[in-house]
Amino acid sequence: MRWWLALLTLVAALPASAQSSAQSPDVELAKMLDEARASCSQPASDRLVRILCGGHIRVGVRDFYPLFATHENNTRQGYEIDVADAIAARLGVEADFSLVNAANRIPLLAEDRIDVAIATMGHNTQRSGQVRFVRPHYYQSETVLVGAPALKVSSWVDVPERTICATVGNGSNAELVAHGARLMLFDEAGLLPDRLRNGTCTLAAQDNSFFAASLADPVFAKSFVEKFGFAQVPWGMAVARTGSDRLARALDLMSAIFHRDGVFLELARRHKIATAFLEQQKAVWNRLDCNIADGPNRSACILPALNSELKPTRFALPVTVLESWVEAHLDIDLQLPMLKTESAWSLFKSGVATSLLLIAGALAATLGFALLLGAAQGARTALPHVLARMLTIVLQSSPIVLTLVIASALSHALFPATAGAAICSAIVALGLTNGANAGQAIGEAMTSLRAEGVRDGLFGRALARSASQIVSFLVNAAKGTPTASFIGAPELLTALTDISSFSTGRVTTYWLLLIFYTAVVMIVVWLCRRLQAWLEQPQVPA
Repeated sequence: MRWWLALLTLVAALPASAQSSAQSPDVELAKMLDEARASCSQPASDRLVRILCGGHIRVGVRDFYPLFATHENNTRQGYEIDVADAIAARLGVEADFSLVNAANRIPLLAEDRIDVAIATMGHNTQRSGQVRFVRPHYYQSETVLVGAPALKVSSWVDVPERTICATVGNGSNAELVAHGARLMLFDEAGLLPDRLRNGTCTLAAQDNSFFAASLADPVFAKSFVEKFGFAQVPWGMAVARTGSDRLARALDLMSAIFHRDGVFLELARRHKIATAFLEQQKAVWNRLDCNIADGPNRSACILPALNSELKPTRFALPVTVLESWVEAHLDIDLQLPMLKTESAWSLFKSGVATSLLLIAGALAATLGFALLLGAAQGARTALPHVLARMLTIVLQSSPIVLTLVIASALSHALFPATAGAAICSAIVALGLTNGANAGQAIGEAMTSLRAEGVRDGLFGRALARSASQIVSFLVNAAKGTPTASFIGAPELLTALTDISSFSTGRVTTYWLLLIFYTAVVMIVVWLCRRLQAWLEQPQVPA
């Protein structure tokens, strides 16, 4: 009886063993690649077929992300570079690398300029609708705030009104903005450590994996520390949502195999990056319920995307309907992200209000400085004339951006670095620059009138004679207010830049900026013409 039971057990086990073998990710992957290679004689839009038959896979990687992807002396190295090479080797093709950054890696996939992005991209729910992420994920990190040890920042309570340096396209930007932070944006994360060192940034937000190399440097670690972390997010390779189904499936299986066999883990150890996540994943993918072809589809085996959905505005649905109607009927890809989420809407309203305040302040400051410097340059006494003239020459010789930066530096030396201080600095800089030019026109008018023998009502007559120049520089002050974004003033350009850093629709966003300032400047011109008419009244014969 024992022999019969043993024989029955063996017979029963054979189909299960065969089925287990058939379901292994290795067998499934080999089958997929063979089928794709068999289609080489037929033109296909399928990316996997194109890659295998063409012998190349186009991989989007970053250029400066220490330990993960760097490009120096025509040599690429890092964990992600080795991951790409391992994938290419498994496919039997060569990896062709293309530079991407946080802002363009998704568009490049959609435009079919790269096949896969392996570029420190966190998998969140917002991006899930834009690309197809490969699962299991190949790494995990969280965003950290880094700043000087003496800086009193330890939680979200300390973040409102602070300017934080970040990168365009960083998935954590929305959360920073939602907690009241102002963003100073850069295209590449590699710039952040230097900007911290030279004082451009007091705080920087980026993945802890990025700052790992810098904080390992004793000199950097002495000056800067991690303040706190948030938004733990898995990193995923990504492919385009269309034409990439089989490629995505092949990469899913390959990632499961690489975790199971410790390939990812060994590559990480080679580059001395943290391995706790990869060690945990190796254990997961060696489990019987995960080490099968269907493993990458099982919720018990894969990690969920970070939930980054933002609270919608009450009018988000009508805005979405409008966008769809415009695209369907006018073939225009209209995107209005500033109207669809509470974070973006709040930024937009604040940006509009600040811009209007800046314009009003710049106009008042320009007129005030014009009257003051004009009176000084037209004075009979040499000292005020010389001092006003020297100041005017300096301001006329300096680019407005440099004047803004100097005003901001002086403000930071005297007052805490706040949004209000940035706005006041911008108003003073814009007022001085344009007021000096208008003041010169007033002073020259006073001099010419004095030479003509005019004595009574000299200053009023000088204003009337220089009215057109005064109006020109008032309009110029209004047009120059977007430059305040260079010193962190939270005006509309800054707000729209912050919005576009965590949403789509950049083109529409800046069209809106153009429309706003065109309308505002038209109103300013109309008001200035009325001012000009009033100033010129003394010249009208009685």
